[in-house]
Amino acid sequence: MISGKFGEYGELFFEIELIASNGEIFPVEAILDTGFTTGYLAINFQDIEALEWPLIRSKIRLGTARGEDFFDLYEGRVIIDSQEFIIPAHVGDELSEILIGSQWLDRMELVVNKPRGILTLEIVQDL
Repeated sequence: MISGKFGEYGELFFEIELIASNGEIFPVEAILDTGFTTGYLAINFQDIEALEWPLIRSKIRLGTARGEDFFDLYEGRVIIDSQEFIIPAHVGDELSEILIGSQWLDRMELVVNKPRGILTLEIVQDL
């Protein structure tokens, strides 16, 4: 189980780890975006350079809060709740935060009790 924290505007922050192609691990803070329903991870293009993840597909059209946009799809490696996963990662411009999508909620239990400060994610099913 991983504990998260609440942002100033109600965001749900969790620390995850991104694994570069060379095995280097980068701990990062990501926002759980329940509106990001079609994927597991979204990151900015500048972040992909350090990770050197392999490209799967280019120019995928995806609906966002700002309308439709194009993303490239990479094969990403992440560690969440002490387990490593290989997942499709959406990479695009103008992403100011790393996002984890609601696809994780098919495999994880989210517990939120803001008045008590409880925010956790726990794997209940492997990918």
